[in-house]
Amino acid sequence: MRHGFLAVSLLALGACTTLTGSNIAVSRTGDNPAPAIAAQSGDADDVAIGQREHPRIIAAYGGVYSDRPAEIMVARIVGRLLAAANQPNAQFQVTILDSSEVNAFALPGGYVYVTRGLLALASDTSELAAVLAHEIAHVTLRHARARTDRTRTTQIVDRVISSVFGGDTSTDATANRTRQSMAAFGQNQELEADREGIKFAGKAGYDPQAAARFLGVMSRFASFSAGEAGGGEGFLSSHPSTPARIQKALEVARTMFGQAEMGETDRDGYLAAISGLTFGDSPAQGSIVGRRFIHTASKFTFTVPEGYTLQSSQGAVVGVAGDGEAVRFDSADVQANVKLDDYLRSGWIAGLKADTVKALSFNGIEMASGVAQTDQWFFRVSVMRLDGQVYRFIFAAKSDSPRFAQGAEATLKSFRRAEAADMGQVRKVAVRIVTAKAGDTADSLARQMAGLSRGSELFYIINDLYPGDRVTAGARYKVVALQ
Repeated sequence: MRHGFLAVSLLALGACTTLTGSNIAVSRTGDNPAPAIAAQSGDADDVAIGQREHPRIIAAYGGVYSDRPAEIMVARIVGRLLAAANQPNAQFQVTILDSSEVNAFALPGGYVYVTRGLLALASDTSELAAVLAHEIAHVTLRHARARTDRTRTTQIVDRVISSVFGGDTSTDATANRTRQSMAAFGQNQELEADREGIKFAGKAGYDPQAAARFLGVMSRFASFSAGEAGGGEGFLSSHPSTPARIQKALEVARTMFGQAEMGETDRDGYLAAISGLTFGDSPAQGSIVGRRFIHTASKFTFTVPEGYTLQSSQGAVVGVAGDGEAVRFDSADVQANVKLDDYLRSGWIAGLKADTVKALSFNGIEMASGVAQTDQWFFRVSVMRLDGQVYRFIFAAKSDSPRFAQGAEATLKSFRRAEAADMGQVRKVAVRIVTAKAGDTADSLARQMAGLSRGSELFYIINDLYPGDRVTAGARYKVVALQ
């Protein structure tokens, strides 16, 4: 279903605020554009690459996530890791991305990224330190520059950002893999970064066995996500995790630092820092309530037909029906003087039947729709302009039918401005920290998340527990709850 279904829209976001000394900056929304990062001799090209791609990365991942306790914690961990890596004067910019994906990666020039999804999955400072140390190792080992030279990052990124719908399957496939391509390293580089990262984390005083432990947790979460959404994108897509790699990480930790568990974990401090962290889709990027999508920032809503299951995916909202139908909703940059019916005919959608294009208006909103067909798919395409922004619906099915046509038209007619009652249906889902009482078990705590889809199963994963496990009275655990 991904063929011909890709678009990436950009937002102008980004900046940094220095938190701990002069060598670490943490991106924050609303500040001035990020300043140049001072680099070691000979790294000017690396810095230029990082500065150029930084705002694009931020836009592609939903913006910067601002959370002061989490920012301070991340900055402190990075400072300790840089000292352990003998890079006390190196300049790094760490960005927490407003994405539910479990991911972390680095760009040339000292740009390191971690998603709030990864922060929610980790359970202590040593696990986060293991991931950050791994990414810092990629930078200090110059893997990012080597990868950039090999894959020509500029061409890949520019291709993705300017990608439009069309019949070029190679373009669509490349664009769909962009996030993974930008973060992908070779197997030898991954193992080398594992080893160096474990060394950095251990020398910094963190539990060196956390890397192996957290790789296992991420593997469980990837499997969970694949079962829930048909595919788990994120850290493990570009940092493959296998039992052999986990075992290797454990062996490296024990060889370097001994068999006994050692080093800081600071579970309580970590959990306090992520309490209240947004979990899943960000309300700022729109919320899914059953078959409805409500965008509180742009103030619009729509409803898809019965049988469709909605989810957010790479800057868009996609819905899949069990009978082989799908819908994609996203935005596009269209000049204000371009009529919507002319935009439909402009060539961005493959197989468009120009004689089917017609201008429409529902709920006081300018719209246009048309039909397209390729060898394998039948499309009903609609565009609408609200407050200067153009949005698009693309319904796809193997063949046309009255029911398919009616569903696409009903969805289009449901697109309207959101009212106060609509906004009131949006609920934030966030991480909440609970303290186990005497007699509690993993199963009893997991029941606190029973109201969420597969919530109990998720509880075990985010706390690295299994059904039937005992919990410690007085210890703190994560639950995900509506607020």
